[in-house]
Amino acid sequence: MKKLLDLISEEMMQAFEAAGYDRELGKVTISNRPDLCEYQCNGAMAGAKTYHKAPIMIASDVAGKCEGSAVFSSVEAVNPGFLNLKLKGEFLGNYLQEMEREEKFGLPKQEKPLKIVIDYGGPNVAKPLHVGHLRSAVIGESIKRIARYNGHEVIGDIHLGDWGLQMGLIITELRERKPELPYFDDDFTGEYPKEAPFTISELEEIYPTASARSKEDPAYKEKAMDATFKLQNGVRGYRALWDHIIAVSVSDLKKNYEKLNVEFDLWKGESDVHDLIPDMVEYMKKEGYAHESEGALVVDVKEESDTKEIPPCMILKSDGASLYNTTDLATIRERMEKIDPDRIIYVVDKRQELYFTQVFRCARKTKLVKPDTGLTFVGFGTMNGKDGKPFKTRQGGVMRLEDLLNDINEQMYNKMISNHEIPEEARKEAKEVAAMVALAAIKYGDLSNQAGKDYIFDVERFTSFEGDTGPYILYTIVRIKSILNKYAALGKKIPDTGIRKPEGEAEKELMMSLSGFISMMQAAWEEMAPHKVCAYIYDLANAFNHFYHETKILQEEDEEKQAGYIALLKLTKEILETCIDVLGFAAPERM
Repeated sequence: MKKLLDLISEEMMQAFEAAGYDRELGKVTISNRPDLCEYQCNGAMAGAKTYHKAPIMIASDVAGKCEGSAVFSSVEAVNPGFLNLKLKGEFLGNYLQEMEREEKFGLPKQEKPLKIVIDYGGPNVAKPLHVGHLRSAVIGESIKRIARYNGHEVIGDIHLGDWGLQMGLIITELRERKPELPYFDDDFTGEYPKEAPFTISELEEIYPTASARSKEDPAYKEKAMDATFKLQNGVRGYRALWDHIIAVSVSDLKKNYEKLNVEFDLWKGESDVHDLIPDMVEYMKKEGYAHESEGALVVDVKEESDTKEIPPCMILKSDGASLYNTTDLATIRERMEKIDPDRIIYVVDKRQELYFTQVFRCARKTKLVKPDTGLTFVGFGTMNGKDGKPFKTRQGGVMRLEDLLNDINEQMYNKMISNHEIPEEARKEAKEVAAMVALAAIKYGDLSNQAGKDYIFDVERFTSFEGDTGPYILYTIVRIKSILNKYAALGKKIPDTGIRKPEGEAEKELMMSLSGFISMMQAAWEEMAPHKVCAYIYDLANAFNHFYHETKILQEEDEEKQAGYIALLKLTKEILETCIDVLGFAAPERM
């Protein structure tokens, strides 16, 4: 199904051609003066030089050719040469009827769907998720869903930080505390315990303790580095301990990501490519891509067009140790061999842009990816408190993500019950609804901002039921559900189709807003911009609420007209629900 704007442009192009002008001048845009018209065309201004005519004369010629148009109710040529356009209600109603009938409301199918890997999340095991992990999870999940809705095959990978010195630190601290464990007995040949010798709470305390101690005690750090070496070289007891660390951490991570309604298809980490690194390094040396520089192994990635210095991409440190660069490149190589994606997207803090420029260039130069494989960096800004600084707890520490979610759930529940008593038997449902609304508040509050920009995490504003917020969007959906339920309770069947031509301005405004769905969803994917979905549903919610206040829907006595209203509401609800689903949250049945 074609976008509404394309259909309108085609009609205007035909009018330009019929008037003797280049049809390409007939491109139409949404009006920047909605008080004057719905759409506008500035082609007459552009054609004035070519045709040696005043723009108003060209515009008048074209307007004359639009008489009797099935698309426009009015085409007005105004000085100095603009064409102001309004749509016919029948044309708009027919377009929405087609949207009702079409799968995905007419969103065109992909002729060649892409296979895409989205790398987002990136937490370290053995450490709790904190607010700094929120944006990667929320933005990455939404981009994944938007891409899938647009018809692409998408694989989401969490890419865990599960290898390296942090593992050695944990093992060393465990050995100090519990030296009797069989994992530290070199002569132990039996089966290791199936139960981990620690809980997630203990694990989350062990790592920071070990990390702090290593900074003050060189001998302790040396032990941790030795433990890391032994782990990475397959010492049996250390590998068994590592398995416990991963199992306990991943179980906790899954629980917390589930609360965010974030899902990953792959739970891979740096450890998955450890054994692939030697072969990759040898390949880079053999093919002449990598060379030694001050003892380290590097690949030069600067280009002649660079306006700033791009340092070489380091593959191995002078002591032969690998780096994040090494594991990221090995991960790219593994993805190409096992998945062969058309595109890999990284959703990461924008401060990592230079790093990913180096990695992407190195991957291309060393031919780890095909020439047409897309490597895309989506950098996100910082989530700040009201003081403009990175969001912290009241005590000044980094807030755990679980604590943030619990706090906002509690605030939302208190806000919802503040004006009336909730019976004991209804409190469970009220808390479930509060959790849904709180998640919408958090996700919408984040996603309504452009990903690359820093933003203020304002709990009071995000949890408000008024204004550009998640709760306002959910309240609008619940209001529509209530009307549809009341209509059905009257014994009337909710029609699958039946949208009529609009009779009033508020109805037409709502229909115009609905008609922009295809354009918006395509743009949200092409630009990887969830904020476009947020802006669209806020405008749509406003248009619906204006229509609701202007129209007596359930009191309408004309059955046919009422059925048309209900069909329009049903489409509005379905499109709003589709949009919040790609943003990663859902609406309750009632609030």
